[in-house]
Amino acid sequence: MDFQTSVKTCFNKYADFTGRARRSELWWFALFAFVLGLVTTALDAMLGTFGILNAIGSLAILLPSIAVGVRRLHDRDMVGWWYLIAFIPAVGAIALIIIFCLKGTEGPNRFGPDPLA
Repeated sequence: MDFQTSVKTCFNKYADFTGRARRSELWWFALFAFVLGLVTTALDAMLGTFGILNAIGSLAILLPSIAVGVRRLHDRDMVGWWYLIAFIPAVGAIALIIIFCLKGTEGPNRFGPDPLA
């Protein structure tokens, strides 16, 4: 999955917490979120809007970011509630990143068919 397809898929599935997501879908969207943050921060600095554009951009991608993370956990055959592990200081975020990097289960699982098939 390429960058454009990933971003389009994540916005088409804006609040869809069902199904599975490939690693590339999650990481391309994470790159998009990072670049959006850089652009909105730069625009806020240039326009002197005190972070308003960055806040709007962050809120706009909050739900799709969580949704793609939950779908990625589903690809590992884990329930979406594992996403809450990120609230454990330092260790939780690192553990979630490691889980996101691992290969998904091969073949169908209880959350749907294999997205690589």
